[in-house]
Formats: sequence, structure tokens, C-alpha cells
Amino acid sequence: MQPQAQGSLLTSLLPLVVLFAIFYFLIIRPQQKQAKEHKAMIEALTKGDKIITSGGLMAEVVKAEEDFVKAKLNDDTIVKIAKEFISRKIES
Repeated sequence: MQPQAQGSLLTSLLPLVVLFAIFYFLIIRPQQKQAKEHKAMIEALTKGDKIITSGGLMAEVVKAEEDFVKAKLNDDTIVKIAKEFISRKIES
């Protein structure tokens, strides 16, 4: 009676394992890859790069600091933006 119980357990867990594998490769792994690329982009910001914040503001980086970025919105306005709120870099 023991081998039958182990076979039953294996067949009941197999669909869950397959479902988790599909979930991992279609959702978790691409998100991790995207987050890694975004972090690398944030760390590589230098003076003169054009960025878009998560609020939709377009700015030019004046100085990249440890946790913040000083960015120029226009000729007169320089703001300090937390790095978490930088959405993307504009490629010219």
C-alpha cells in the first residue's frame, strides 16, 4: 500500500510544480530582469543625461549624488529628485 500512496502524492503535486514553473518563467523572471536593468540605468546616470520622472517631468541631470539626482527643468529651475522616482532615460 506504500508505493501507491507515494505515486498518488507525486501525481497530485506535479501540476502545482508545473504551474509554478510557468509562473516563474513568464512573470517573476522578466520582472527581475527589468528591475536589474533599471537599477543599472539609474546608477549610470551622468551629467547631461535627459530623464523622465515617474511624475512625467522631463529634466536634464546636473549632478548625480548617492540617493538623489540634481536635475535642471529649465534654465532657472534646478530640483533634487530621489533616484527611485526616475522612470527612464531619454536616448538622443
